[in-house]
Amino acid sequence: MNTALDKVLEKKGRHVFVTSPTQSILDSIKLMREKNVGALVVMDNGKPAGVFTERDVLNRVVACECNPAETNVAEVMTTNLVAVDPDTTVEQAMVIMTEKRCRHLPVLDGDELVGVVSSGDLTHWLVRKQNFEIESLVHYITGKYPG
Repeated sequence: MNTALDKVLEKKGRHVFVTSPTQSILDSIKLMREKNVGALVVMDNGKPAGVFTERDVLNRVVACECNPAETNVAEVMTTNLVAVDPDTTVEQAMVIMTEKRCRHLPVLDGDELVGVVSSGDLTHWLVRKQNFEIESLVHYITGKYPG
């Protein structure tokens, strides 16, 4: 089950929703809601500068009572960017997410953003893969091969 994230991104898609450090929190939250995503990668001059997540909204916007219409994403985003490369395996990514307590991992090929995977994406991938392996074992044991 050492599947590289590049393979996951092939199946999931590589489109990433982004915002900029100067974008208002309110506009960024509206984009997250519209696209039904829990995080946006914050791009500054074409390079990832951080992430803006639902957790940032709760811990940094609501808690400090910032005005989301008047406050920029740069003031509340997570700047300690935890990212991985496309060759990182699903299992390695899950360990990183657990250790770093993050739910979204930008995938970078050098400095280029090539995708984002969430903990949900990785869990879905593992469940699908395990179901396939279980079915294969059942067919092997029972002698019923798909034909």
